[in-house]
Amino acid sequence: MEQPKKLDLIALSSVPLVMTLGNSMLIPVLTLIEKELHISSFQVSLIITVYSVVAILLIPIAGYLSDRWGRKIVILPCLIIAGAGGAISGWAAWKFSDPFFLILMGRVLQGIGSAGAAPVVIPLIGDLFKKDEEVSAGLGLIETANTAGKVLSPIIGAFLASFIWFLPFWFIPFFSLISVLLVLFLVKSPKKKEETQSVKEFFHCVKDVLAKHGRWLYAIFATGCLVMFILFGILFYLSETLEKQYNIDGIKKGFMLAIPLLALSISSFAAGKKIGKDKHLMKVLLVYGMAILSLSFTAIRIQHSFFFLFSFLILSGVGIGIALPCLDALITEGVEKDQRGTITSFYMSMRFIGVAAGPPVYAAVMAQSEHMIYYISIIVSLITLLIVLFLIKPGKEKEHSVKPT
Repeated sequence: MEQPKKLDLIALSSVPLVMTLGNSMLIPVLTLIEKELHISSFQVSLIITVYSVVAILLIPIAGYLSDRWGRKIVILPCLIIAGAGGAISGWAAWKFSDPFFLILMGRVLQGIGSAGAAPVVIPLIGDLFKKDEEVSAGLGLIETANTAGKVLSPIIGAFLASFIWFLPFWFIPFFSLISVLLVLFLVKSPKKKEETQSVKEFFHCVKDVLAKHGRWLYAIFATGCLVMFILFGILFYLSETLEKQYNIDGIKKGFMLAIPLLALSISSFAAGKKIGKDKHLMKVLLVYGMAILSLSFTAIRIQHSFFFLFSFLILSGVGIGIALPCLDALITEGVEKDQRGTITSFYMSMRFIGVAAGPPVYAAVMAQSEHMIYYISIIVSLITLLIVLFLIKPGKEKEHSVKPT
């Protein structure tokens, strides 16, 4: 990989962190925010929910705009909007006696900005590199950066809040500014073709793409959603279990939560480097990843002592880490550039639905029975494995190449 392109990747790796930090950094300090603002647990959960809902709704629009106008021209303003949202939330918490509504408005802006920044990075990687193995390696690095953000976010959030409770809000504009400068000066985005389709022609083309190739595209959408549903659901479960059953909390709990995510990050990076342009290997690794995930939860159900619980949750992180860059590579390399941003954004929206749905669903299940957590995880893992086995079929290049009509 050329040195200039490595600089592009370093800059682009900062973008998913804005989206990740925007949510994950606040999770360990929600209880503190609840106490400071004298609000209910439902109200404080809205700080996460409004961000997620706005992002889910706007990600496809951002993908469409990036196909029409270019990737970089969408990413940069959205990073600025995300930073402004964080600044509004931080300023309201600092200056107002009753800042809750303005904090929510700031979080809405963060969701808008994040929706147009991080998801556009995946198709931009596909635009930047010509060789399939470089695309796969780049996507693996982006997934690694994204996961590294998940690893560090709870620790950073708890650390900042230990000084001033609203300091995590102010970290968003600070980091967004760094990302804007990196992308502005280091990313050399390919020039956008002068000829562009009309809105009607574009959506007709996307409709045709989904009609002809929907089977494997929908399968990847569903797999991404279910994998993230399991990941964030089980992280929520592990967080609750560490504190309530094993009296592990604070920074120590943050480090414990980071270990499975670190395993995910390492396996994601390794898989991204390994798969290259081999679509058959992508399918094989997807099957192995989902099989590891299913077996891990089965083992935990049989014996869920602390050692088994933690060991097999680390193994489940490995399984998810193997799968993610394969999904990214299949959907990026199988879609022509003119539709890449839009199709990829649908995939990212589905992943984000999984992120948003996992914790509340697992919380509801935990209230009924802890054993049900393992059954739900096993069932969803097996469903995902079946989808990968029977619906994702990377055959000849022409079978997985989606061309505009």
